[in-house]
Amino acid sequence: MTIVRLGYVAMSEELKNASPSQTMTFKQFQGIKDRDAAINKLERIAVSNLENCLRLLRHSKANEIHFFRLSSRLVPLANHEELSDWKYMRALKEPLKDIADFLQENPMRVDFHPDHFVLLNTLKTETLNNSIKTLAMHHALLKGMEIDPEHRCVLHVGGVYENREKALEQFIHNWGLVSTRLQDMIMLENDDTSFTLHDTLYLCEKLGIPLVFDYHHHLAHHENINWQEQWGRIVGTWEHSKLPVKMHISSPRSEKEFRAHAEYVDSDMFMDFLNGIKGSVPEIHCMIEAKKKDLALFKLAEELSLKPEVEAIDGSSFKIR
Repeated sequence: MTIVRLGYVAMSEELKNASPSQTMTFKQFQGIKDRDAAINKLERIAVSNLENCLRLLRHSKANEIHFFRLSSRLVPLANHEELSDWKYMRALKEPLKDIADFLQENPMRVDFHPDHFVLLNTLKTETLNNSIKTLAMHHALLKGMEIDPEHRCVLHVGGVYENREKALEQFIHNWGLVSTRLQDMIMLENDDTSFTLHDTLYLCEKLGIPLVFDYHHHLAHHENINWQEQWGRIVGTWEHSKLPVKMHISSPRSEKEFRAHAEYVDSDMFMDFLNGIKGSVPEIHCMIEAKKKDLALFKLAEELSLKPEVEAIDGSSFKIR
């Protein structure tokens, strides 16, 4: 028997006017002649994003959802080179504490998936430095929410740069330039075009990083690797984590657009995965990466509850026998 918990990504289709990713471009920032007024506006946007984040967490609680991905765009322009003197964490102390208090009373798993421009295997020093700055921002936000930062940021391996083996070795080289406090935050995910499950396992096992298995990505890009034969190795990368194994689930938009994410998750496709892993782990957390966000979760949970091998626990959790 395995307990399965479903989660969704950053936004709600049901809860209106609750975007945690409101933004301001640098051009808009420059358009405000008074720099202090421009920074004040940036801070108001960031505070509003965090307030909406808390609304989303309350929405999750009300719907018995225990797993949520935070937006990585909570603080617009946080690491822009022209705003290096901006101490944004000072303005965010209270809304971050409000989230911390809520999570203390209502424990749930929350984490981040920083944007694609965070590249730890880059060949460019500037890109690596910016990536590290972005990870440091995520670390500060987690600490502000009083969340243990360990294994809370999932990343892709990065770019291939015309030589996949060298790109993997570049990741290992650059990993040594990342502080241990930021290293401890990171999980790695197999992707759908560049680095397979086999590639990602190589890094995870060598560097002691948990692997987040993306089932849809694997189906799109697997090079004849049987994921079930590798499942024990995937679980092994979580051996030293305090958190249950995490995976990503989504469905292809169509056969023609196989890599694109559909609005909802195909419950039969998901059951194929679950039947392959049931009993191998006591609990697994499954992040839904579907266009319809929480509505996709509600629909998937409803469809799964009708299957004979599934026993519902609550609105987003079930046992599979």
